[in-house]
Amino acid sequence: MDLSPEKKIAGVLVPLFALRGAGDLGIGDVGALREFIDWAATIGFKLVQLLPTNEIGNDNSPYNAISAMAIEPTTLHLAPNSPPDLTREDFDASVARADIHSLRLGEVKYRQIKKLKRCILEKAFANFSAHASEERQLEFRMFCDQEAAWLRNYAFFRVLMEENDDSAAWNRWPAQYQSIERARTWLCALSQDRQAALAARQNFFCYVQWIAHQQWRAIKSYAAERGVALMGDIPFGVSYYSADVFARPDEFVLDWCGGAPPEPYFKEDVFTQKWGQNWGIPLYRWDRMRKNNFEWWRERVRAVRQIFHLFRIDHVLGTAIPRISFLATMRHPKIARRTNAKAKNTCALSSTKQAPRA
Repeated sequence: MDLSPEKKIAGVLVPLFALRGAGDLGIGDVGALREFIDWAATIGFKLVQLLPTNEIGNDNSPYNAISAMAIEPTTLHLAPNSPPDLTREDFDASVARADIHSLRLGEVKYRQIKKLKRCILEKAFANFSAHASEERQLEFRMFCDQEAAWLRNYAFFRVLMEENDDSAAWNRWPAQYQSIERARTWLCALSQDRQAALAARQNFFCYVQWIAHQQWRAIKSYAAERGVALMGDIPFGVSYYSADVFARPDEFVLDWCGGAPPEPYFKEDVFTQKWGQNWGIPLYRWDRMRKNNFEWWRERVRAVRQIFHLFRIDHVLGTAIPRISFLATMRHPKIARRTNAKAKNTCALSSTKQAPRA
């Protein structure tokens, strides 16, 4: 596409979850996005910007994703033959057990929608596992190999979440799960049948990402055909409770959290007025990342570029202006009552170029 800073264009930002399309399952997906792209192209918009599309956790925030690479499964358009492994019989049976009319009314009902779409995708995966042609299976294996830098660790993290009541809070898991090395040791000690079952589950999560990449690459191409650019969003920070931090803890500062300076406008929030916003995101160990040529960051940018024509890096100003860094163990009521002298050891104003250490 002909995108240049010298050429002014008009566009629109929209939260994907808020869109509704023909046959949606209660949340905006790539099918609804296709309809929205048609509308944008018709009225002359040249750009559609979205919020982050990475897989969300239990708080459903696109800025607190459990993976900086994986695509959120609820964004997938699910219908008979979409994905190709989904039969009409399986789709209809899954939808018949849900109150679709209720799901489509009012605010997004994340818990029910996640459960429904997971069920549908599991049926598609079962069909793929049992009946996919050798060519289609080869395409899946090639995808897994191409995305191996993050995909295998992500899929393992998702399995461990299921082993721990679907919680991403890995530092609260039993000791045998709390690092990726310990978790792999735990896995190797299981029976062969149990290992096989967990391997199949990991393949399921890889399959979902394969389908997600296919659908998002297709919508990117469709947008280009309509003369509309898709713009993505990379939050500068990454969630503490993410597959990325779990798999690469040495590249993050885990005992300090990033945030923002004090905000006097928050009259009802004593903590924010006095100390600023504690976002709970770990800081980066830039020295460690530099040693592998910023491999993780390169993968992150590559993942976004695969499905968007351009992107913004959100809160990138945090790299250049002072901000607050908090001890990860701090809680609002406790620190809000402290005097400046007592708080100085647990709260420090700094730039990201010299992050404080505990």
